Amino acid sequence: MDGLAPAVVGDAGHDLTTPLAAVPTYEAAMLPTGRTFYKMSGSGNDFVMVDAMREGPGALAEAGVVQAVCARATGIGADGIVFLEPSDSADYRMTYLNSDGSRADLCGNASLCSARLAAELEIVRGPEFRVETDAGVLAARLLDQGPEVDLQPVTDIRPNLPFRLEAGERWIGFALAGVPHLVVRVDDVATVDVVGRGRPLRHDRSLAQGANVNFVSPDGSGGWRIRTFERGVEGETLACGTGSVASAILLVEAGEAADRVPLTTRSGKLLVVRLRPSPNGWRPSLSGEARVVFQGRFGEL
Repeated sequence: MDGLAPAVVGDAGHDLTTPLAAVPTYEAAMLPTGRTFYKMSGSGNDFVMVDAMREGPGALAEAGVVQAVCARATGIGADGIVFLEPSDSADYRMTYLNSDGSRADLCGNASLCSARLAAELEIVRGPEFRVETDAGVLAARLLDQGPEVDLQPVTDIRPNLPFRLEAGERWIGFALAGVPHLVVRVDDVATVDVVGRGRPLRHDRSLAQGANVNFVSPDGSGGWRIRTFERGVEGETLACGTGSVASAILLVEAGEAADRVPLTTRSGKLLVVRLRPSPNGWRPSLSGEARVVFQGRFGEL
């Protein structure tokens, strides 16, 4: 078979001794930036994080590029991309883009991940700092068990909306926790068709901007389990920080939880919401995992 190789791989009579310099060379097609990114996980909510303190996001913020970066099979894979940028009103600004390229006012787990990364990159130097978001400026801190962020007061709370309940559902409520959320109290989240039930609720005509849809049920030990259909991802995610906040508030409003609410996410990781009363609503704090999975550089997308 060795003797057949030249005829198989080249034209008859081809001069295999042609100098290498005469053969056309491949021109590399890497992204011109080749910028560093950090892949992070916040309780299973995963993000591509970019330090944009000195160099702005540029083309990385374009919807098509965001979609390519976040694609699970052909890109890095993520629920969204996060940029840490300079701020005039806080220690840094966090800009969050969903995996479809749309911009979100806030993402709780992305806020936790940004706090951890800002400390690692020495963007912030103290244990307490401030983060600007499209939903306002958040106070953040690094605790022994990980980061915690204080969200803006939640005042738009609507318990017991007049939605038609399906089997195993107790009530449906709404809270604007940076972004809009429906919360569905169910008997057992393990049996819920999150996509089949969540998608039509997410697009309900009564919701001007649509909403994320969270399903919550007791975990049998004093805490709660949560699963979320996320707007912008348009599917179930492994965790949702602001969804956990909205769920905690509505559970307290319903008399089913106290002011510290632990919620186990689809990933099995724990998010904890602390609530303090404020005029006409609640001041929530969110704490949970913010893990650096790996560091890399952008290539061909």
